[in-house]
Amino acid sequence: MSSFDHKAALTAIPHKPGVYQYWDADGKLMYIGKAKDLRNRVGSYFNSDRNQFNGKTRVLVSKIRKITFTIVDTEIDAWLLENSLIKKHQPKFNINLKDDKTYPWIIVKNENYPRIYWTRKVIKDGSTYFGPYGSIGMMHTILDLIKETYPLRTCSLPLTEKNIAEGKFKVCLEYQIGNCKGPCQNYQTETDYDKNIGEIKEILNGKIGNVIRDVKGIIKSASENLNFELAHQYARRLEVLEKYQSKSTVVNSAITNVDVVSIASDERYAFVNYLKVMNGTIIQTQTIEVKKQLDESDDEILTLAMLEFRTKFSSTSKEIIVPFEPSLEDESLKFTVPKLGEKKKLLELSQKNVLFFKKEKLNQYEKLNPDLRTDRILTTMQKDLRLTQLPKHIECFDNSNFQGKYPVSAIVVFKDAKPSKKDYRHFNVKTVEGPNDFATMEEAVFRRYRRMLDENQTLPQLIIIDGGKGQLSSALKSLKLLGIENKVTVIGIAKRLEELFYPGDSYPLYLDKKSETLKVIQQLRDEAHRFGITFHRKKRDQGTLKTELEQIEGIGKTTADKLLTHFKSVKKIKEATEKELAEVLNKKQMITLQAYFNQE
Repeated sequence: MSSFDHKAALTAIPHKPGVYQYWDADGKLMYIGKAKDLRNRVGSYFNSDRNQFNGKTRVLVSKIRKITFTIVDTEIDAWLLENSLIKKHQPKFNINLKDDKTYPWIIVKNENYPRIYWTRKVIKDGSTYFGPYGSIGMMHTILDLIKETYPLRTCSLPLTEKNIAEGKFKVCLEYQIGNCKGPCQNYQTETDYDKNIGEIKEILNGKIGNVIRDVKGIIKSASENLNFELAHQYARRLEVLEKYQSKSTVVNSAITNVDVVSIASDERYAFVNYLKVMNGTIIQTQTIEVKKQLDESDDEILTLAMLEFRTKFSSTSKEIIVPFEPSLEDESLKFTVPKLGEKKKLLELSQKNVLFFKKEKLNQYEKLNPDLRTDRILTTMQKDLRLTQLPKHIECFDNSNFQGKYPVSAIVVFKDAKPSKKDYRHFNVKTVEGPNDFATMEEAVFRRYRRMLDENQTLPQLIIIDGGKGQLSSALKSLKLLGIENKVTVIGIAKRLEELFYPGDSYPLYLDKKSETLKVIQQLRDEAHRFGITFHRKKRDQGTLKTELEQIEGIGKTTADKLLTHFKSVKKIKEATEKELAEVLNKKQMITLQAYFNQE
């Protein structure tokens, strides 16, 4: 490793929760991590079995020259401190919560007669900000609701009590068309204006039900007092509020204040979705992307993203709905992993969003860099098929025969999950008599890999046998004879149910019908079948024609072979001139052949 004495460093680290920092030889901060037990966590990086780590982790450990740490009281404190330090220092080996958009906010300006508008800049000036909104369309819908329901000023005039009293301002067109009640000339009191602002804040906080209830109370009271104009005014407001509420993503009203977080990941990236639910309505949602650095677990990433979301959206909810129980221990939070009911539906909605986002993002990346798709498919296949190495080179065998005659075997080759047609091969079966599919497979596999060994060619990582247990056993028999049964993985695929068989395993493996691994295997099998059938038909047709030619008087087996070798088909033999036929036949054979075709 390095000259760094990690054992001495570990003796100074306590068994307490906290945050640790790794520094390189130049005094540069490389990585920040949190731990429930600092000594155990830091010590795990220097475990003798370093093969458990990915390449980046091994590089990180090799560069460590100093370890510093900060002790905190609880794991949640470590979580918060880690997040703030990562944001501040942005170490090379820490994951980055990628969010390259500046999301919009709705601001209630800190001023007399506050204005309400949207902005992308959050300034600490005492104003109240609501958001951020992942959907700009949703944000404008809310602003339109406010504008249609509450007449507010849009001007930037300094409406101080003194300025209004001195009559410095005059009403504008917005007052004339009814969009503003004219507070600039004291046509609307500040108390009345602030009452509207209070209702708007309730709506922006997701408590639209409270506002609707208050509006209904005003309508009832106004009607009882025969103030029908006021009742009509608030009836219109109620209509707009209820229409907006019906368009919102509504869940069970019993679910009052919860956060929902879900994750989807692969070897390189993770995507985390967040839903904020208040009073039975989803009021905010966002999905972020995380590029992995040190093979971080879903648990680590979900925990980090959860904190980021709760901070950004100023969440105070005590309950968080998650797909699995996180390792984070915090008595102030309740983690729920729902099995059914409304909360389960909420989690499924979040998961649907994150899976869609993941698919779209990966498609974008793969269009820009096709190698990413190849690596992803190969990695998926390695995982699904329990392989020890990436299946960059795959070969698939298929046999064909016709009523026991003309047996052939075909092999197709895929490299980097794509057909390599120049490497396709046919085998004319030499040692098998009659319809013996097992023996045919045994011969083809033996001949293929004996030649590869003789020529020092690199063996494939995966061999697929189109057939069930019998064909698989035959192939394995040949691999054992060659002494390479432990150097390659061989599996058989049964056609009817897409069952995958492994040598020595009596139970088949079933893959998801939509999985990319199964699609590649099916493509290999279909390609081997197509390639084998094409060659088999050609051979069968030649055999049938040869038999037909031998039935002509004066044309024996040797002559029929010569004709087919020279002309390739009966059609070309029929169209041949006497001069061309004379190159293969004597005069008597030529006259006999022409007479046969003329009679036909």
